[in-house]
Amino acid sequence: MRFEGNVAKVGKWWEIRVPILGVSTQGVTKKDAYEMVADAIEMLVEKEGFKVTVYPRRDGRFEVGSNDDKALLAYYLRRLRARNKVSLNQVAARMGSKSPNAYGRYEQGRSVPTMLKFRELLEAVSPGTDFLLIERQSADSK
Repeated sequence: MRFEGNVAKVGKWWEIRVPILGVSTQGVTKKDAYEMVADAIEMLVEKEGFKVTVYPRRDGRFEVGSNDDKALLAYYLRRLRARNKVSLNQVAARMGSKSPNAYGRYEQGRSVPTMLKFRELLEAVSPGTDFLLIERQSADSK
């Protein structure tokens, strides 16, 4: 799983953003900016051994992935819920559950949702939000 970001030279700095994760930073060089965004995401996820890999592209964009998809997805869900100011109880109710633990296990990285469950989680946390799948050849498989 990867999330897309963009990088651009602004003045003497390279500005870098991963909008879906709410992360932005800058560096003196593009390489520095990539290292900074990886460090920022690793700090936000706060999980021992969690590492981010940056996959640069030639079009001013890049992708970030990690060695732990569960932890990265858990951070995204926590961020999305906080951004939408929705409590765990509210999410549980929207999902038709009386227990916030039904949703909480995804935010804690204890479970990885199926695609259908992910859609349900998105609708509960951020009604009207959808996701777009893009097929791309992994750099690892080339």
